[in-house]
Amino acid sequence: MEVEVPPANRVDQIREELVSLRGRHLRVRANMGRSRVVERTGTLVGAYPTLFVVEVEERRGRKARQSYQYVDVLTGAVEIYDPDTGERLFDFGFEGQQL
Repeated sequence: MEVEVPPANRVDQIREELVSLRGRHLRVRANMGRSRVVERTGTLVGAYPTLFVVEVEERRGRKARQSYQYVDVLTGAVEIYDPDTGERLFDFGFEGQQL
């Protein structure tokens, strides 16, 4: 029988995993609401107690920083992929379920 991990511990797991990925290239897909989905590729530049920051290339060589919360990764509002393989890095089984 599988032991259910409390959501607070899962957020800690996500944070620890992202700390280990610092400096790596990631693809982030974020559901911004109202059928607006933003997909960007960038470098993970920081992992803080409640959020993480991805630096992305903008047009004309400019860089922008986007911040996301770990809770959004847990709920599926933010999805993180390996840009080389396309593999989803965090999957908590919410796909196809109504939240």
